[in-house]
Amino acid sequence: MTLPENIKHAIEAGIACEHVEVAGDGQHFQAVIVSEEFAGLSRVKRHQLVYSALGERMREEVHALSMQTLTPQEWRSGDR
Repeated sequence: MTLPENIKHAIEAGIACEHVEVAGDGQHFQAVIVSEEFAGLSRVKRHQLVYSALGERMREEVHALSMQTLTPQEWRSGDR
């Protein structure tokens, strides 16, 4: 079973993050990811960055991932 911590570490290894929270039951996960790398990107492009960071885990270990992808400015202003 995949733990939320494993998903968190994979995201942090692939994206320079200011903040990452991951919760889940082993197959279904929810994440809040704050990164300057999201600046100027659409929601789709932000999610693609996260999927890229997770790589094969998305096909093999993660059944569903719900995520909020925010820049540090959006995070601080409460733009959630």
